[in-house]
Amino acid sequence: MKNIYNFITVLCIFTLVGCSNDFLEQQSPDQLNSSTFWRNKADAEAGLSSTYAYLEGSVEEYAFAEVKWPVEAYREDICKLGSDALNYQNWVELADFTYTNGNSQLTAYWKLNYRGISNANQVITKVGEMPATAISDADKNQIIAEARFLRAYYHLKLILNWEKIKLRTKYITNQNEISLPLAERAETWNFIVSELKAVAEVLPAAQTADKAGRATSGAANSYLGFAYLTRAYEETADKQTHLTESVKALDKVQGYELVKDYVSLFNGTNKNSKESIFELQFSENTSNGAFYRTALHFWMAASELGGWDEILPTDMLMNEFKKEGKIATTGNYDSRLYGNIFFKDPYFNDASNPRIFGATYDEKFGTANKPVFRKYLPPTQEQMDTEFLGLNVPLMRYSNVLLMKAEALNELQRSAEAIPHINLVRARADMPAMIGITYNAVKAQIEHERIIEFPLENFRFYDLRRWGKTKAALDAVGRTGFDAAKNNFYPVPLTEIQNN
Repeated sequence: MKNIYNFITVLCIFTLVGCSNDFLEQQSPDQLNSSTFWRNKADAEAGLSSTYAYLEGSVEEYAFAEVKWPVEAYREDICKLGSDALNYQNWVELADFTYTNGNSQLTAYWKLNYRGISNANQVITKVGEMPATAISDADKNQIIAEARFLRAYYHLKLILNWEKIKLRTKYITNQNEISLPLAERAETWNFIVSELKAVAEVLPAAQTADKAGRATSGAANSYLGFAYLTRAYEETADKQTHLTESVKALDKVQGYELVKDYVSLFNGTNKNSKESIFELQFSENTSNGAFYRTALHFWMAASELGGWDEILPTDMLMNEFKKEGKIATTGNYDSRLYGNIFFKDPYFNDASNPRIFGATYDEKFGTANKPVFRKYLPPTQEQMDTEFLGLNVPLMRYSNVLLMKAEALNELQRSAEAIPHINLVRARADMPAMIGITYNAVKAQIEHERIIEFPLENFRFYDLRRWGKTKAALDAVGRTGFDAAKNNFYPVPLTEIQNN
């Protein structure tokens, strides 16, 4: 989506000029700054690209894995630290809930999302000021809509992890505007919802091939539905209204379908598939010095596969995958188990068809019975051994839309309407239709499906908190250090308190 040299230039303008040079009385007349940069459509696109760059912290090659997953996944009951992760005290603190507001990873998470917001605000303001001679109204409106989507997305990431956050809704040009109080939670939700609603009417249903991965109306409505679903449990007085609005938004997510080959969604062989609604873009392309790759595969993989052994599935997750037995049409367990995890099973020990980088499970792991994650790993050992890869990371998939819609419908006591959505997700996994038609049966099935559909996609903690089950779930896997009152949300970083 962007040339690396333009990208670096724009990042420098956003980071340095946007934060400090606006307060200087003198500027170099022969250098671009936040006032002179915005000259044409190409500049507007470059500015927008620099806003996309902060998605999930991917602007920093190692922070992407080493901030996102420790902060989001280590507190889940379906994941545990691998052997190497134990060497990093700031990661261990996140997993055992002994972190303080000085923890470096949650501080980086906060900063990266606010930098994304700052870039978005500058794009919205500066592109909005560009004259018709510099950019067409159609291009201006779409770029601004994408920037507003990203601004809402970054705020959403923050409000999911902090009880109260600073609401940044304008491009800061005055030092006196930097300090802000924390906004009330409902105020932040109202802003996110209003932004997503507005841009859903402007963004295209699909982007052209050269803009793959950029926001669409489907992405806006998917996250709008997610926001309303989350609010329904937080604001119980308005639960029915929020659930109804969630269904309305999710109903507008059209033109997508489930991909039969679940593994292909995560191993780089099926980028921007018909199931993908919003997807983080990486590329092997290194033309002109470009670097859009990641070492995520090393972070996810076990040491036996050549990885760093940072994260592993828990027994709870394995039991959840297996609890229905080998009732899939394949004669195996739920097919999502094999797509997410390498484990000791005849499927992975078939010498005539070795499925783990050309080897069997026993050849890789010996006599050990060590389930390890498969998701986000490439299909070959040669790729696995490559330092950086260009595997995309789906952020919102159609299966999530289906299960969120089923949950909202069930909570509205419309269980019969929810069941077909669940069964679509199960059918892709070669599983028979669910049994049961009552509210409680549907609720239990949705909870089961969400556990095994999204490992390492980091929705589990938000699901547990939404359902009021964080403490019980973590206690059940021996994570007794969790205190819902203290750990349902992260503390505002110490650096933010000191600076504000």
